[in-house]
Amino acid sequence: MKTVIRLLLGVSICFLAYICVMSLVTPIKFENTREARQDAVVKNLVHLRTAELEFFNQNKRYTDDLDSLVLFLRTAKKAEVFKQGSLTDKQLEAGLTEQKAAKIIETAKQKALKNKKLTFENEDELYAYIRQNDADIKKYNLQDFRRDTVYVPLIPAVYKEALDSVSVGDIVYIPYTDKVKYEVSVNNEFVSKGAPHPVFEIRAPYSIYLADLDEQELVNLIDKEEKLEHFPGLKVGSVTEPTTAGNWE
Repeated sequence: MKTVIRLLLGVSICFLAYICVMSLVTPIKFENTREARQDAVVKNLVHLRTAELEFFNQNKRYTDDLDSLVLFLRTAKKAEVFKQGSLTDKQLEAGLTEQKAAKIIETAKQKALKNKKLTFENEDELYAYIRQNDADIKKYNLQDFRRDTVYVPLIPAVYKEALDSVSVGDIVYIPYTDKVKYEVSVNNEFVSKGAPHPVFEIRAPYSIYLADLDEQELVNLIDKEEKLEHFPGLKVGSVTEPTTAGNWE
């Protein structure tokens, strides 16, 4: 009988020790995993914010349709200014600015293009002509100054080498889920301080990308954020105030 009691006591002690260890290990493991996953979730949120801002620049509104947003990224162009040459200190001191110089160049280009006696195979031929023949370009010594607006594919322009036309399709999915899309809300009629100010909000709830972790730790985390009146997860932007910041920033 004493042997049985000792055996049961030993098992109980081992069980209690296990419970104590797990009570310390589980929260640490949960927090470490949450922090690791946050990086991937935030990365996509930043990419989506960039996409929404570019969409707004070209359409004057935000979109809550992520499929349309990806299609926009794959097909749209971005205007960029090609720059050649720069103004000297002497030119700047004389009152010449980038804007004035660009206007002189543009005026010369339009004047040459309107001359029906002239034809140009490309921009280089056009510039060669106005540099040799336009009086204002010679007057202000702008022969080496060139500013052109060119239109380039949007994805490499805004994401550089971080994304391409294939991988950009994955930014709409919350990492560590079975292709669950980010939640998106927009209010293109939002007014701030008496003026129109369209807003957007993109969200990834804890309950989605931490769903496979310890249930009680997840409940505790969500409860803590809700008591603080915080969104229980990661998000960028807001539909209640004019901001495009992320709640991790």
